[in-house]
Amino acid sequence: MSFIEVEEPTKQTDTKANTLWCERYRPVKLEDYIGNELLKAKVAQYIVDNDIPHLLLYGTAGTGKTTLAKLITKSIPCDCLYLNASSENRIDDVRTKVHSFAANLGFHDRKIIILDEADYITPAAQAALRNLMETFSMNTRFILTCNFQERIIDPILSRSQPFQIVPPNKKEVAALLMRILTTEAVKFDKEGIVAIVQAHYPDIRAVINTAQRGVVNGTLTLDKQSVLDSDVKSKVVDILKSTDRKQAFKDIRQLLADNTVRDFSAFYTLLYEKVDEFAPNQASQVILELADGQYKDASVVDKEINFCATLVRVLSVMK
Repeated sequence: MSFIEVEEPTKQTDTKANTLWCERYRPVKLEDYIGNELLKAKVAQYIVDNDIPHLLLYGTAGTGKTTLAKLITKSIPCDCLYLNASSENRIDDVRTKVHSFAANLGFHDRKIIILDEADYITPAAQAALRNLMETFSMNTRFILTCNFQERIIDPILSRSQPFQIVPPNKKEVAALLMRILTTEAVKFDKEGIVAIVQAHYPDIRAVINTAQRGVVNGTLTLDKQSVLDSDVKSKVVDILKSTDRKQAFKDIRQLLADNTVRDFSAFYTLLYEKVDEFAPNQASQVILELADGQYKDASVVDKEINFCATLVRVLSVMK
């Protein structure tokens, strides 16, 4: 992993009061938003036109969906209502809070409603929402964010312009973290940056939070657990490359038992990216098994058991 030179950054004084780095350094201008260059160009045009359509921003956690939504509302004169749909997801919430805000007079001609984590909104509430999006479209626009686009009903999808939020590459995330540490006058080395980014990518929020947690007396102290978790993912791939499939499963199971890994979402992504290295002749079958395991990961109680079961199926098709 390579890095770019870090220029002396400028602190965002308007958010300095917030002690959480992930909030203090949340971009406040579109040019500060990293990644998704084509989408940024589209949003810039919305800002120039002083108008936006209904938007659906989807992608993995911590990649900047909510940040971009808030950037838009700060750049366009509007009245804004923000709702976290993971907790305010019932049909009554839509009929009262959303309807009342859209129907009443505001201070600006344009109103924008941000429904964060909209994939948690119940189907009945989504059905009510689609009518509001159409009824009040003259002066009210909706920005929905979600991790899983498939949980949004088709009538809402057809009324929105969907954009996938793709996380910036590891080099960009590392450069961002280095700028934050430099601004905070924290001493660091590149090995620590690499370890944190490798362990938590693509979740930028987790990268920043882990770095802040690791600062002791003005120095970034290497989070050994982050390094360990990163090594575990790499070791799983290395073990899968071995020819002894039975021993491979035993070694991976022991590796997981010896560590504190509880979130396996990154493992599915890594195995998909590395499938041609450990299963070049069975890549399609392995991908099908990984997809099934990843789908089940969102609902199972014990994620480690589900991951081990997925490995059993992967190893079976690799014979």
